[in-house]
Amino acid sequence: MKVIKTNIPDVLIFEPIVFGDERGFFMESFNQQIFEKAVGRKVEFVQDNHSKSSKGVLRGLHYQLPPFAQAKLVRCVVGEVYDVAVDIRRDSPTFSQWVGVKLSAENKRQLWIPEGFAHGFLVLSEIAEFVYKTNNYYMPAYDNGILWSDPQLNINWDCDDDSDFNLSSKDKSLPLFSDANVF
Repeated sequence: MKVIKTNIPDVLIFEPIVFGDERGFFMESFNQQIFEKAVGRKVEFVQDNHSKSSKGVLRGLHYQLPPFAQAKLVRCVVGEVYDVAVDIRRDSPTFSQWVGVKLSAENKRQLWIPEGFAHGFLVLSEIAEFVYKTNNYYMPAYDNGILWSDPQLNINWDCDDDSDFNLSSKDKSLPLFSDANVF
């Protein structure tokens, strides 16, 4: 497993070693020892989630507040997405900065998003299936978010035309970063 640093040190890309031939492929998708060494702490995952979305669907930017903050290990197992993590930790030197990474069934990369980050993704392929592990359970009362198009964050969603984005009514009405309840 190759660990790739991003421009936000706490957000990491995990790239598996893939063994393939004419029959298909094999890869180790998760290894607790390698993972914990890379992130520098013990992490216990308690919930796995799986979504299927069509092209142009944008989900996010979502997060949970303490004491139910969630860290996520995310990947795309069908299709391709552009995945974004935004640092919402007020005391962080990278506060309000974001990282964007293409995750796909082809590149098999995973993104580690620690607690204190808002998370979202845009589906680039006709369909995408997105799976992720969390280290805390979903708690609706602590669920929060930031508007995907916030001008202060100025996220480049790696897409030519954002007018065709398909968002839930909840995601369309999320607050701006300056009004959001952050860490």
